[in-house]
Amino acid sequence: MPSKRFYTYDSFIQATRCFPKFGNIGSLITRKREVAAFLAQISHETTGGWPTAPDGPYAWGLCFKEEVSPQSNYCDSTNTQWPCVPGKSYKGRGPIQLSWNYNYGPAGKALGFDGLNKPETVSNNSLIAFKTGLWFWMTVQKPKPSCHDVMVGKYVPTEADLAANRTAGYGLVTNIINGGLECGIAGDGRVNDRIGYFQRYAKLFNVDTGPNLDCENQKSF
Repeated sequence: MPSKRFYTYDSFIQATRCFPKFGNIGSLITRKREVAAFLAQISHETTGGWPTAPDGPYAWGLCFKEEVSPQSNYCDSTNTQWPCVPGKSYKGRGPIQLSWNYNYGPAGKALGFDGLNKPETVSNNSLIAFKTGLWFWMTVQKPKPSCHDVMVGKYVPTEADLAANRTAGYGLVTNIINGGLECGIAGDGRVNDRIGYFQRYAKLFNVDTGPNLDCENQKSF
């Protein structure tokens, strides 16, 4: 397994100390649900599960440090604020599979590593890997709200959000993470995989998932 001994519990806990509001806002149920949602999304992003896997497909996550067979180097050359460095790949890395120069740049700036020149740091350093996942989860990137705000009930939809049917719930988190490819589609398998993980973690934490689990009736951002 490519990520064996990389995603340690200690690294995760240490990374959360940089984001003290993570799993710490609202009632105990809200806090557990947010952690369950985060673990579900990172498990889907790094899944090694398959339909007949031992303990079921949703018992498998954090199996990969970086994207296997990326289709491109994920460089948005129109983004001049966070310019790509020639020869560098901004493919998915870490638990949330951080992708694109416009995410590596600001994540590096916020977390103290050179995201544009040394994106591979995310798949070489366990603590930074978890920090990038939490950074993406906690950070508002307009017009998107943060995943955190959605899960703790602090999301206030704009007129555009209301028109796009972007209702609060786990489905909106999926929209924030990968809505352009997965939302607005009936019965999308990737969306259902994310939901399956969430249902498993929620059960382990003894909380309900809340409503609006999918994003098939939402427009992407």
